[in-house]
Amino acid sequence: MICINTVMTVADAMIDADIARITTEHLISTPLRRADLLFVFGQRRGEKEIIAAAVDLWQRRMFRHAIVSGGATQGNPRTECSLIKAGMVEGGVPAELILEEHRATNTGENVVFGLPVIEAALGLASIESVICLGKICTARRYPMTLHRHWPEVDKMLVTVNPYAVPVERWHTDPLFRARVLAEHAKIEPYKAEGFIADWP
Repeated sequence: MICINTVMTVADAMIDADIARITTEHLISTPLRRADLLFVFGQRRGEKEIIAAAVDLWQRRMFRHAIVSGGATQGNPRTECSLIKAGMVEGGVPAELILEEHRATNTGENVVFGLPVIEAALGLASIESVICLGKICTARRYPMTLHRHWPEVDKMLVTVNPYAVPVERWHTDPLFRARVLAEHAKIEPYKAEGFIADWP
């Protein structure tokens, strides 16, 4: 019996350690300062929270320009970009300050398709700082993806939580847990494939 209890205790400790590690290294945010650009990664689940966060950042004058990137996904013919931009404008963000990218269907495409839009409208060289905005489950992969393609710019991160429990209890909600584990599992393979890059 002592042996069984010992094994269970070690297993529980390992699980707790994994939860703590993933929470610390993946479910992150960064200190914020005013940025030249807000890069909004399109979403279907959590779009209301994304809009609210973007509007809040604008009201605090935390960015000068924004880009919203996201195409027609999950069978919805209206693009993520059009839905999120409309919500931002309704919330008071001037429409002329929001660049649009309507083709992306994943995080890599958000960046690859978004950068030429930024270059054409603003010039990448004019941007020194970017706030990445997206869902908490993907978290650090947003700036890591941006860093792979645009290493020169200073990057910050804001995330929203559309799930039923607080971030620190992500492991207790089946959907939240599944999304976090799936996203965390992509980090090393994506680095190996060159899709993302280490970000300080």
